[in-house]
Amino acid sequence: MNAKRRIALSVALLTAGLASGQIVQNLSDDPASQLAQAEPTPTAITHLAAKSDAGLATPVTALPPPGLPVQALAPAETPPPSVAAAEAPKAASPLLAAIAVGKALKGAVAPALQSAPIELARLETPELPQPAPLAEPVPDVVANACPLTLDLAPQPGAMLGITLLAPCQSNARVVLKHGGLAVTAKTSGSGSLFLTLPALDREGAVSVMLPDGKTAEAQLAVPDLDAVQRFAVQWTADDNFQLHAFEGDADYGTPGHISAADPHLPPAGAPADGGFLTLLGDATVDLPMLAEVYTYPAKPGVTARIVVEAAITEATCGRDLLGETLVSSGGAVTVTDLTVAMPQCDGTGDILVLNNLAPDMKIAAK
Repeated sequence: MNAKRRIALSVALLTAGLASGQIVQNLSDDPASQLAQAEPTPTAITHLAAKSDAGLATPVTALPPPGLPVQALAPAETPPPSVAAAEAPKAASPLLAAIAVGKALKGAVAPALQSAPIELARLETPELPQPAPLAEPVPDVVANACPLTLDLAPQPGAMLGITLLAPCQSNARVVLKHGGLAVTAKTSGSGSLFLTLPALDREGAVSVMLPDGKTAEAQLAVPDLDAVQRFAVQWTADDNFQLHAFEGDADYGTPGHISAADPHLPPAGAPADGGFLTLLGDATVDLPMLAEVYTYPAKPGVTARIVVEAAITEATCGRDLLGETLVSSGGAVTVTDLTVAMPQCDGTGDILVLNNLAPDMKIAAK
């Protein structure tokens, strides 16, 4: 009797388990559509206690195929209320309860998720002031604001035409150097300087220096210097010398006498017909550097005699005069120091004459 009851109870539990598995499978595909079918009529269990031994032989109703609701094993009998009440909670398993809760939550959350979008408050962005336009870049012309240029040009008679442009150096003292010669000059109000310089060497290198230390250099070859001979004397400030040349048989004041008073300069751009004297240097600047350059005649057979004079004045008496002589022959330059011991000041008005231009020069009073 007990064995039969256990068998019947096992069959009922197996039937309920298969039904639950079928419900889970169906609800996994579509929980909403399967929920209605997930609540089948509780399977009727034969009340074994009320049956006689003969009724126990009744065959067990076959299980329905998967996917169909489980039918009552004994539709003819209605289970006692106690058994139905006990089995009803099993039909509403936790899985079915969770599905029902999920369905309810889905219905409650979906409208919330589909609610109208939240409109954010519009922030008013203040209008920023337009940036000021960038200033045009200033060209880097500081370095060229005060250009310094030196140009050389060939001139007849082995002369060099010099052009100096220094816009920021108006009325400025300029030191000009070439071939051992050093003289001062002065720029114009516009900072320009134009002069003609006798070439002393073939290279024709010339340099200038301004008061602020700026320098400029230029070079121009002088190929026709081989046919020219030159003699020069230079000094500084009050150490004054005078150069005299006597061509042929000339004497003081006669034709052929060449000096600062009558330099015999050829017309501009024209070749010289004889010897001539070039006066160099500006005596109006501070610490003037002066020179006189004599160019020998280019005519063959013409000779010239040269003397250097030093006047005895209050500025030169009683001291030594310092200077230099320069000889240019065939493009080669020889520079020699010149020192003259001047007489005392009681001889003011006299003139010292240097007759020989050799290294052992002698000074004689005139």
